[in-house]
Amino acid sequence: MISVVRYHPDQASLWDQFVARSKNGVFLFRRDYMDYHANRFADFSLLFFEGDKLAAVMPASVRDGVLSSHGGLTFGGVVSDERMRTPKMLELFEALRTYLRGQGVVRAVYKAVPHIYHRMPAEEDLYALSRYGGKLIRRDISSTIRAGRRAEPTKGRKWGLRKARANGLDVREGGDFRAFMAIEEEHLRKKYGVRPTHTAEELELLAGRFPDNIRLFTASRGGRLLGGVVVYRSERVAHAQYIAATDEGRELGCLDVLVDRLLNETYADVHYFDFGISTEDGGRRLNVGLIDNKESYGARAVCYDFYGWDLN
Repeated sequence: MISVVRYHPDQASLWDQFVARSKNGVFLFRRDYMDYHANRFADFSLLFFEGDKLAAVMPASVRDGVLSSHGGLTFGGVVSDERMRTPKMLELFEALRTYLRGQGVVRAVYKAVPHIYHRMPAEEDLYALSRYGGKLIRRDISSTIRAGRRAEPTKGRKWGLRKARANGLDVREGGDFRAFMAIEEEHLRKKYGVRPTHTAEELELLAGRFPDNIRLFTASRGGRLLGGVVVYRSERVAHAQYIAATDEGRELGCLDVLVDRLLNETYADVHYFDFGISTEDGGRRLNVGLIDNKESYGARAVCYDFYGWDLN
């Protein structure tokens, strides 16, 4: 029998150890990452036990009777290890449904972990969702490069890389998160009228907690910061969390030389390099200009799916 327990901070070590050995967990699910924005999201994370053994965990938050997995994360479904099999996942979802109903939760929004993050196949949850009435309600499209199977970059990207090399840009790791995020904030404000998900202070905090996973790479010339990329590194995926350049940086090709360095040197041994989603309005609108730019580097489509699950 599967029992469901709501997460308590005393279980942080147990939680993190399980995520580390799971087949579809990432560092974003560790408590030191999830809890940095605990003041914005009412945590409702769950642990699933089979007897006295931990069988799975699920990052989650709750608001107005709706559970999200998790409100502060791009994705975060049931995290399991190699012992999880499909019949056991069905038992888990039956126990989850009963538990959530008892807690007054009327609906769940389930953000499945994209397959590129899986260490081994881990889609038992998608089958269980379909069996218990979960419906696809949103699909975002991301642009991803698979190591060793990259589509040919466009002529424009190749030209931009040659130009950047000729301009002698200084490309290095590290630098000032605040200076880079000022460029990012200006870019998002001008182009989309939005703000970054993280403040510079939050990124500094998280990079300090996860220095191997969150890294800043910059391009400069004559001491002037031209642009940069903040990369979130999981075991199988290097994800460009933020990427931006000044007008001068774009003219000099700084993003071309940065991406080339990341793909061919820094993260050459990682299975996937992911540029992130290019959809807006809950996945209903494709930003064609944005995805054209990402696909020009040789990236192709991976879906990030959300499911709605009514529990009444």
